[in-house]
Amino acid sequence: MNSGETMAYDQRDKQRIFDKEFMPHIDAMYNFAFRLTLDEDDAKDLVQETYMKAFRFIKSFEEGTNAKAWLFRILKNSFINNYRKVSKQPNKVDYQEVETYYNSEKVDANYTTDLRVETVQHMIGDEITNALNSLAVDFRTVIILCDLEGFTYEEMAKILDIPIGTVRSRLHRARNLLKEKLASYANSMGYKDKRK
Repeated sequence: MNSGETMAYDQRDKQRIFDKEFMPHIDAMYNFAFRLTLDEDDAKDLVQETYMKAFRFIKSFEEGTNAKAWLFRILKNSFINNYRKVSKQPNKVDYQEVETYYNSEKVDANYTTDLRVETVQHMIGDEITNALNSLAVDFRTVIILCDLEGFTYEEMAKILDIPIGTVRSRLHRARNLLKEKLASYANSMGYKDKRK
């Protein structure tokens, strides 16, 4: 086998892994990207960038491991890096600043095309969508990863580059914030807090 044949095999193998392991998660990737950016075009660009990086660095992916978690981590890192480029302050930007920006008046938090949210909206209205979108990006992200995407705490810790204890506390706080935001809606629908 000459070097040309080896290279072609490698390319075919990369394409096989990409199609088998990565492409089934494209809808989940878009939904996550949209939840972070709250903009359709930005979400599409972020997903495209994520998949380009995934293909480029496919040799660092261990086949048979959690491809979805690997892709989510690339997307999350790309999101933060893109924010840094936009802010033109790469050494001063942290996740807190990203959160502040995406919770500012510049972002229309009530607009979404997320299919999961649209499904829920038809069942119970806009309240859940609005409450989730109004959460700070750190809290919104953990709810999306855990409650919508079904990642374990360990997977979330790897995706977000934070300790498992931080994942647990952030998720607990996020759920409490969401519950507070939805309390008046629940009361209007006839649900009463049994703890009172």
